[in-house]
Amino acid sequence: MKILANDGISQSGIDALEKGGFEVITTKVAQNQLENYINEHNIDAILVRSATQVRQELIDSCPSLKLIGRGGVGMDNIDVEYAQDQGLHVINTPAASSSSVAELVFAHLFGMARFLHSSNREMPLEGDSRFKELKKAYSQGTELRGKTIGIIGFGKIGQEVAKIGLGLGMQVIATDEIITSAPISLEFFNGQKITFNIDTVDKEDLLKEADFISLHVPAQEDYIITSNEIEKMKDGVGIINTARGGIINEVDLVKAIESGKVQFAGLDVFETEPSPAVQLLMNPEMSLTPHIGAATKEAQDRIGTELASQIIALLKN
Repeated sequence: MKILANDGISQSGIDALEKGGFEVITTKVAQNQLENYINEHNIDAILVRSATQVRQELIDSCPSLKLIGRGGVGMDNIDVEYAQDQGLHVINTPAASSSSVAELVFAHLFGMARFLHSSNREMPLEGDSRFKELKKAYSQGTELRGKTIGIIGFGKIGQEVAKIGLGLGMQVIATDEIITSAPISLEFFNGQKITFNIDTVDKEDLLKEADFISLHVPAQEDYIITSNEIEKMKDGVGIINTARGGIINEVDLVKAIESGKVQFAGLDVFETEPSPAVQLLMNPEMSLTPHIGAATKEAQDRIGTELASQIIALLKN
């Protein structure tokens, strides 16, 4: 059986699949050439991340396909229900990248709270000539310990964010449309474990109470954060989005930063990705990364092996 890993797969995933008797093809095929490639090579399964689209037209045109795999959590680039209705297996790896995304949330938070995003630009340019002025400019940082982090979307990634927040000594509050409560277990190097039970709250309460807000929801038809929601937040709030572009109204966000209502924002995803708005790219109060939430060596290894084990179980049996 042939598997096309069109957006790549870790070597550990390739090794596991080849050991299971599959042929793994890692050629990157352009979207408009995908149909022909799948049919010409009689591909049984296609693995994607966020770049490749697997829509109804492609599914209808490629009768050899038996499985669609998404390396990651979000499935908005796949017509999941239609594929399943046609008898295809559709799989993803919801837990594999949770820790990586959660750590990126705090990379943005730590960096912004201590102005690293700015000082790392200024020090190479003027660190030798304006050291004292820069020291004064960046001496008003804040600590995360004791602050409240509000998590919108309390699934696997949101819960990983909660773990790190609790470990830092933060107050953690969360809201979710489905989940009403979740046990958050902190496991330590020496085998000790502490479990906290966190009950979710109304979104309105979270907006009012949180010092920092982190978003962890799937793709939405409309914004969940606009000027209306921002107005209810604390003055000087920090906002982090590592979930999906299009869930924050970016125009409203920029205005809120310019007015001082929002102190800073950390963005890993963008509404017009892969061409983020220049107003975001040039804003000095934003910490920006190019959609790398799940892009750690460890996460990619976990994603590859998890996909491999599911594929072997589904297609070999």
